[in-house]
Amino acid sequence: MTQLLKRQPPPQTYGMVSFPASHVMLVIFNRPKALNSMTSNGQYELESLFAWYDGEPSLRCAIVTGAGRAFCAGMDLNEWNQANARRARGEHEAQPMMPRSGFGALSRRHGKKPVIGAVNGLAFGGGMEIVANLDLVVAARSAKFALPEAKRGVVAMAGSLPRLARTIGRPRATELALTGRSITAAEAREWGLINLVTEDAGDECEIMERPVVKAALELAASIVDNSPDSVIISRAGIVAGYENGSAENASRLLSENWESALDEGQNLHEGVLAFAEKRSPKWVDSKL
Repeated sequence: MTQLLKRQPPPQTYGMVSFPASHVMLVIFNRPKALNSMTSNGQYELESLFAWYDGEPSLRCAIVTGAGRAFCAGMDLNEWNQANARRARGEHEAQPMMPRSGFGALSRRHGKKPVIGAVNGLAFGGGMEIVANLDLVVAARSAKFALPEAKRGVVAMAGSLPRLARTIGRPRATELALTGRSITAAEAREWGLINLVTEDAGDECEIMERPVVKAALELAASIVDNSPDSVIISRAGIVAGYENGSAENASRLLSENWESALDEGQNLHEGVLAFAEKRSPKWVDSKL
């Protein structure tokens, strides 16, 4: 399905971008032979893409998945090795290897709109760091998650360690980071890291036909059916509480920063009126 965009087309980016349903953007990490490991340039391209997504009024939810048998295996180690060699020679990098929004532009992203992960396979290193900061995550039964950085003498420094401590608890986060072992999708679901586990896809299955992608699209559809203003503000309240630690302070900031904007928006009034008139609401694109 072609998405009716209201601004400029999306910027050129690492991977493939499509609009498979109304108000939904799908991003496919597309280096399958390299297990979708990411280059530095690719990460900056993704940062531009997700900034564009937040600013595109017609879009309300995004999904990320991987081509081939991996979701994302982390940083391209060949590029990392070359960067280490340059630093050893005293050469300065033109820019940091990853953007301020973290690995893949997602592991430290705050953003405005939700992003759903459709984890089709390996989510190791940076791929796991992305998963730790997504809003919702669906995983295929054979998917595996790991932070193997300690096995290579490095550290997962793209934002996942403190986030995992909050999401799955200190003992489990410590187990992942210090042992480097992988966990299954079933374990990740039990630990509270992901929302749903689906059946695996066959070897010849097209990406759009994968159960994990279909499940993510169903979640996205349930989100875009709701008021886009309510989705943005509700997500902001959850992120504020998760990042800031104090539930009361986050509640105060949510009210101070967003309540008047919600009251002044068309969608609140439409939702209440539609309820009174016993009809489905007709939402307008958010102006927030």
